[in-house]
This record gives sequence, structure tokens and C-alpha cells, in this order.
Amino acid sequence: MRIAQLAPLWKTVPPKQYGGTELVVSNLTEELVKQGINVTLFACGDSQTSAHLVKVIEKPMYDFVGRFSWNTIQPYEFLTYNEFFKRVSDFDIVHNHMGFHPTVFAQLLPIPMITTLHSSTIPDFPHLINSVKDNLYVSISNAQRSIIPKLNYIRTIYHGIETNKFHFKDKQDNEYLFFIGSLTPQKGIDIAVKAIHELGEKLIIAGEIRKEYEDFLNEKVFPYVDGKQIKFVGEIAFKQKCELYAHAKALLFPIQWNEAFGLVMVESLASGTPVVAYKNGSVPEIITNGQTGYIVENYEDFKKAIKNIHAISRKTCREMAQQRFDVRVMTKNYINLYKQFVSKKS
Repeated sequence: MRIAQLAPLWKTVPPKQYGGTELVVSNLTEELVKQGINVTLFACGDSQTSAHLVKVIEKPMYDFVGRFSWNTIQPYEFLTYNEFFKRVSDFDIVHNHMGFHPTVFAQLLPIPMITTLHSSTIPDFPHLINSVKDNLYVSISNAQRSIIPKLNYIRTIYHGIETNKFHFKDKQDNEYLFFIGSLTPQKGIDIAVKAIHELGEKLIIAGEIRKEYEDFLNEKVFPYVDGKQIKFVGEIAFKQKCELYAHAKALLFPIQWNEAFGLVMVESLASGTPVVAYKNGSVPEIITNGQTGYIVENYEDFKKAIKNIHAISRKTCREMAQQRFDVRVMTKNYINLYKQFVSKKS
């Protein structure tokens, strides 16, 4: 098979720091190449891959725009479509990771387009959904389907990571808890810091600050950050992230919305570190309550679960990550899906 992968242009593939979609695209692309499949990755400059790379723009779109924008089609995206259409005869199938906008071209293509939806929100153009709802969509959790139930979902395929790259610690050897992700109300960072403050525990926070949430953070989060009990380390690279996961007592995931997946939960499990999470979105599909962490429904239970985290086996966490969320599992599922639609085409 000859596969085209269309990656978002916001960040490099893989991302240098924060960037869940770009990391998943990189993991999938690299594993496909390892299995001898011909892959072309359409991404921004400075991306690194063993596949054939088409550099659509010279640097990440974030550097051009200066911030994220979820409300319009960015003009740079059309350059991806242009580069892909010039080469469309070179491929047997195209895998779109750029959201809904490219799907308007699906019916014009001589090859199948499969779209993996990475978003947890309803798209900005509601009228677009009715026009493209019959295309081929992969959900990244069953919970994600409730966001836009009318789409033609052909499979749910969970994200996969390179579990062997995460340091496994069989015994917890530190006294801090860990939070990583964008610092937003939806992620529940305010809940995490409040609970840790009341429990007298220690917390390390890593993540991205978005300008629109600065007032929220200054009011609800940063007053608790003293550099001792609660530390904020900003965005971090992969090596530091692995170290912080491996030595933490638990990952805190007090998610407050229908999160489509939550890649940080899987990364934490791969390190042997259990997760304490609110029962929202994909959490019940990823965490097994009482085995790989605790799933709670309210603030008081969240605090109780943090206090009881020592009862969770770190070895079980690691094994579950390897069995269910390794990159080879994800890639096998996608290969089987590609074959299904390539064979239909032929």
C-alpha cells in the first residue's frame, strides 16, 4: 500500500513539546514505515520522519499566526490540499488528521479518504457536518462519537504510544503528584491545585498556557503555586516528561468535559503511574477503576482517591498500557482498516 498522511500544520511532527495529534501522527507514520509500508507525510517544515516528507510550509503555522485559531480555515491549510492533489495518483489511500475541512474533497478523489477525528469539540461550521457526514470517520474513543453522532463512523481505534520509551518504575519513589496538559478549566487544573493544597500533598504542573485563560489561571491556579508544595515547570520536552511520569505517585486528570481521548493517561500508565480521573469522556474506556487508577464523580472522592493511590499496582498499569495502547496495536488496527478500503477500491 501507498499511504498519504495529512498532518496538521500547527506544530512539527513529532511536536517538540506539547502536541497530542502531532505525536499520534508521528507514532503511526513511523510504525507503518517499520512494517515496510510506503508512507508520505504532508506536514510543516522541521518535521522529522523516516517516511517521505512533503514540507507544505517552511515552519509550523503557530509561528506564522502567533497563536492557535479554531474558528476559521487557515489559508495555509490549502497548501496541503494543493501538494496532495499534485501527487494523488501516487497513493492507494489517504489518511486525514486535519479535521473536517479536507473531507469536502473526499468525493472528488480517485482513492479512499479516511479521517481520524482528534477533536473533543463540535466543528466551527455546523453546516459542514451535513455535507460530509457520510464520509469515512475513525473515532478515537466510543465517547467521542456522542459529540457528533450523525457521522459515518467505521471504527474506533485508540491512540498508541511507544510504551518502551517510557521509563517504568515498579516502586513509587517520590512524594509528588503530576498534572500535564493545557492549563484550562476543561482540564480541571483548578480542581487539581485546590485538592493538593487541602491535602498537603506536593504537585508538579507541566503544560501550555493559552492567552485566553490567563485571567482564569491568575485567579484560580497560580495563587496556589509557591514553587515548593506546588510547582509549575511550563512546557517540557519528552525526556523530562518521562522522568516526571515515572517518579510521580499518580497522574491527576480531573477532566471536566467530554475529552475524546486523553493521551496523557496512556503515557502515565506506560510509566507504571496510576491515574486519578473524573468520570468524563473517554476516561472509563482507558482507566480500569481500582486496577490502573481511580475514576471519581465528585471533588471529595477525588481527594480520597489521591490518598489511596498506593493501593494500585504499578506493574498492572504498565502491562495494561502495553497490551492496549502500544503503537503496534494502533498501527495493526489501522493497517487492517486501510486494507479493507483499498480492496474495496480495487
